Amino acid sequence: MSKRDYYEVLGVSRNATTEEIKRAYRKKALQFHPDKNPGDKDAEEKFKEATEAYGILSDPDNRARYDQFGHAAFDQSQGFGGGFDFSDFASFDDIFGDIFGAFFGHSGRGTPRGRAGRDLRYDLDITFEEAVFGTEKEITVRRRVTCDTCSGQRTAPGTTPKTCSECRGSGKIGIQQGFFTITRTCHRCNGEGVVIETPCKDCGGSGLKSVASKLNVKIPPGIDNGQRLKLRGEGESGQRGGPAGDLYVHVRVKEHPIFKRQDSEIICEVPVSFASAALGDEIEVPTLEGKEKIKIPPGTQNGKVIRLRNRGVQILGSNRRGDQHVVISIKVPRRLSEKKRELLEKLKELEKTEPDEESKSFFEKVKEFFA
Repeated sequence: MSKRDYYEVLGVSRNATTEEIKRAYRKKALQFHPDKNPGDKDAEEKFKEATEAYGILSDPDNRARYDQFGHAAFDQSQGFGGGFDFSDFASFDDIFGDIFGAFFGHSGRGTPRGRAGRDLRYDLDITFEEAVFGTEKEITVRRRVTCDTCSGQRTAPGTTPKTCSECRGSGKIGIQQGFFTITRTCHRCNGEGVVIETPCKDCGGSGLKSVASKLNVKIPPGIDNGQRLKLRGEGESGQRGGPAGDLYVHVRVKEHPIFKRQDSEIICEVPVSFASAALGDEIEVPTLEGKEKIKIPPGTQNGKVIRLRNRGVQILGSNRRGDQHVVISIKVPRRLSEKKRELLEKLKELEKTEPDEESKSFFEKVKEFFA
């Protein structure tokens, strides 16, 4: 059976533009696609017919051959050499991507998409006080940003990327598998559709160059050791319109010689003499805001905790603060003056004859145990 005229198949005139041919084929392909007409042999044949017509008329060289010789231009038996092959047409992959996009919600185009920039990490050391009250630090980060010489185009000034001759700019190469064409990424241009023949000397053709950037980092009050801050868009620059990466600042808080931190609570161990603990006293203790006087009640035992409300760390993301816990540590002197030793000897004798209630109770329990 003789083939119908390709212009007639697509329903366009002989002087139709490439865009009009593309629109006509898309309409036919959507109408007769096998997925929309399962089991309909007539629709399948019309789809194949329209696809073959588009494959010829969408390519300027093949269209010129067809206009001059008709179907015979692609009939190997007529000696012209070269039957119809879908993989010969870069534009066929374009329109086929549109068709599959209409059915499955994506595009099959080979146009390279923008590439996001890399995320970066920076380790920042701060003091205990800076973590508690917050601060602002200037840091220097070495990162790759868009080359200002080539504006990220990767080519030397005055030159432009060349369309890849292997894939003709589609970024893909078609492999014929029966009726359908399977595409794969072009090995020559890595799917970009273009090749850089004269790379920019400043960035080596990468479109990015390494620079040292100064950034101000705001450390919020209450940040803790090991936490991190995210600076959106302060990583490496993206390529081909892709978004920049992010910078993650990992915070390391130095230890404090006096204070220990537990979440939003501050713990401070304060030495107290035996006499002050036994008789009671008023002592000065350190806080994050300076010294503060507290009362030690008579008979205070070792390890007793006295709470100072709202003297701790601000809870991250709020205006509330934790508490400070003063831990009493009763210190036994290692060296005694003669006068202190004399007084303690007298106290020792008194304790033997007049034991306190707690000691008395303990020794009575021991006596009962061994009775």
